[in-house]
Amino acid sequence: MGLRFSKMHGLGNDFMVIDGVTQTVRVTPEWVRRLADRRLGVGFDQLLLVEASQTREADFRYRIFNADGGEVEQCGNGARCFVRFVHENGLTDKTRIRVETLRGVIAPALEADGQVTVDMGAPRFAPNEIPLDVEREAQTYPIVLRDGTRLSASVLSMGNPHAVLRVDSVDSAPVAQWGGEIETHPLFPARINVGFMQIVDSGHIRLRVFERGTGETLACGTGACAAVVAGVRLGLLGGKVKVAAPGGALSIVWEGMGRPVWMTGPAVTVFRGELHS
Repeated sequence: MGLRFSKMHGLGNDFMVIDGVTQTVRVTPEWVRRLADRRLGVGFDQLLLVEASQTREADFRYRIFNADGGEVEQCGNGARCFVRFVHENGLTDKTRIRVETLRGVIAPALEADGQVTVDMGAPRFAPNEIPLDVEREAQTYPIVLRDGTRLSASVLSMGNPHAVLRVDSVDSAPVAQWGGEIETHPLFPARINVGFMQIVDSGHIRLRVFERGTGETLACGTGACAAVVAGVRLGLLGGKVKVAAPGGALSIVWEGMGRPVWMTGPAVTVFRGELHS
C-alpha cells in the first residue's frame, strides 16, 4: 500500500493533506517541491501534515510546508481543512479540537452546517515577534521599493507574518510585482505574506494575498485575519467583517486588542489518492 493522502481546498487555496499519525512520513524540501508541481506531481499551494501532538494541551500537531519546500508557522485555510480531514479519516470524533502549531495552539471547530470556525489566537504586533527589522513598534511602517515607490503597510503576526497594504482596487493592484519584492524586503528577515486590501465598507473588504514561498493564492485565511485586524486598528472596519477573496468569502471577527481572531469558512475534500514513489 502506498502513502495515502487527500487533496483539499479552502476557497481555492489548495492542499495535499497527509495522515502522519497512522503512517510514517519523511518530509524533505525536495520531496515537497516535486509533489507541489501541478504537471508532474499532485499540485498544491501547501502540504499539510497531521501528526500526534507532542503535548497534553493539544489533540494533534499541525505542520505546514509551502510549495517551495519551506516549513511555515500557520495557515488558516489549512486549519479548516485539517479539521475536516481528521473527522473524515476517523482520527477523532470531537467537533472541537486543539491543534499544536509552530506558533502555539489553535482551536478549530466543525460546525453543524459543515463550516469550520477557528480560534486563530490573538494577533501580535511586537517587531521581534513578527519578525520585523525595526527598533520601535508602530501602527504602520514605510516600505520603499527598488524603483523608489513608497508604500505604507500594517505589519503583524497571525502565527505567521503579514504586511497589509490598503489599495483602491484589488483588480488593478500590482500583486505579483509588489508582492514578490515585499516578500523578500530587508525589513522582513523571515520573509512575509503580503495582503492587498480594498475596503468596500466597514463590514466588507476585498482581498488578494501574495503568500511567501507560493505566490498569489485564491484565498489566505491568516491573510484575511491580518487584513481585518489592520483595518480595525486603523478605524476603518468594524469587529465583524466579510472578506471576499478570489476563491470565495470568509467571516472574520475580532473584538480588539488582546482578543483572539475568529475565522469561519468552508473546507472541501476534492479527492483521495495514494503515492507509490
